[in-house]
Amino acid sequence: MSTQWRLPRGVDELLPPRAWDLEILRRRVLDVFVAWGFDYVDPPLIEYLDALLVGSGEDLDLQTLKVVDQVSGRQLGVRADMTSQAVRIDAHSIITDGVQRLCYAGPVVFASPQNPQDSRVPLKAGVEIFGAPSLVADAEVIKLMLEVMRIAEIQQPVLLLGHMGIYRSLVADLISAEILRGEDQQELFKRIQRKGESDILNLLGNSKQAQMVAALPNLMGDVSALDEARRILAKASAPVHEALDELASLASMITDHQAHVDLRIDVSELTGYGYHNGPVFAVYHSQHGQALAQGGRYDGVGKVFGRARPATGFDLSLKQLLGADSAPQPVYFAPHVESERTGLLAAVAKLREQGLRVVVALSADEVPPSNCAGRLENQSGQWQVVAKAEQH
Repeated sequence: MSTQWRLPRGVDELLPPRAWDLEILRRRVLDVFVAWGFDYVDPPLIEYLDALLVGSGEDLDLQTLKVVDQVSGRQLGVRADMTSQAVRIDAHSIITDGVQRLCYAGPVVFASPQNPQDSRVPLKAGVEIFGAPSLVADAEVIKLMLEVMRIAEIQQPVLLLGHMGIYRSLVADLISAEILRGEDQQELFKRIQRKGESDILNLLGNSKQAQMVAALPNLMGDVSALDEARRILAKASAPVHEALDELASLASMITDHQAHVDLRIDVSELTGYGYHNGPVFAVYHSQHGQALAQGGRYDGVGKVFGRARPATGFDLSLKQLLGADSAPQPVYFAPHVESERTGLLAAVAKLREQGLRVVVALSADEVPPSNCAGRLENQSGQWQVVAKAEQH
C-alpha cells in the first residue's frame, strides 16, 4: 500500500475550520503588536547557517535543519527561531541609534520535535526591543505578552520570572574554584532543568558553592521566594545579588500594572536557546504542560553582526494558543441558474462586501455545504437570503 500521502513524523497540517481560526488569531496578535508600536518584519525562512546560530547555544544548533545551498555551496539553515533574524535586521537592515521595536509572525522548522506531541512546524509570533537597557523594556514586553494571553482568551495564566544572571554567575564561580569543568556546563544545565538536587550534588560535590547551585530548583514560589533566595545565596558573588534585585524590581513593575496577575518566581527557570543573559520570563496555564510564551533579555548578542545592543523580547506558538474546539464558519449558498444570473451575482457581491461567505454553485447538481447557514432564493424578482431553518 502506498504511503506517499503521509506527512513526515511531527509535521502537521491544519484543515478547516482550524486553519482559518489560526489565521484570525495571527492577525489579531499582529494587530496588538502594531498597536503597541512595533514594526512588522518578514525575514526569510532560510539563511546562511552561521547567521541563524549567532550567539545561540547547542540546543538551537541541534534543532536547526541544515541544507547545502546549490548556488553558493555554503551551508544554509531553515530557521528554528526568529530572534537571531531580528538581531540581524536591527544590526544591518534597519539601522538606528535609538530604540527599535520589531515584531514578526511566521513558520519555523525543528529538525526533531522538542516533545513527542509537539509540531515540528509551529507558527511563531513575537516581538523584540533593541536599544533599551532598562527593566522598563522587559516590563513592557511582559505586559504585551500578558495582553496576547487576554485576546487569546487564556484564562488565569501564570507568569514565571527568572534570571539567567544568577545561574551564569554561580557557574562562573564554580569554574574559577575548579569545582566545575567547562565541558560539564551543559550537563549541569540539564540537571538543573530536571530540578534534581541530588543529581546536581553528585556532579559538583558537597562544597558550599555546590550547595548554593543545588538549591536553585527549590527557590520558587510567589515573590517571597526572593527572600529565601537572598538567604540561601547570601555568600554568592555580587552579580547574583544584583540579579535578585532586578527580579524584585521587575516583579514590582508587573504587579503595579496588573495587580491580579498570578506571578511566580523560579530562580532555576533557564528558558531559551542559550543566548539569554538577564531576566527571563514565561507564561504557563494549568491545561498546558509547556510554556505558552517565553522570552527574556539577551544584551550584546548582536556583537557578531557589529552592533552589541541591549535587547529583550518574547515569542510564542500560535497553534498552542488555539482553543480545543472550532466551529465551522457559516457559509451561504447561491444556486446555479441560467436566467436572472446578473441579479444573483449582484446579490452575491453585496453579501461578500458585507463580510459574508458565499459559495456560488458551479452546476445545478451541486448541493449546499454542510455548514450552510442559508441560501439565496428569488422572491418576487429579488434575490433574498433565506435562513436554513426557514427553507422548505
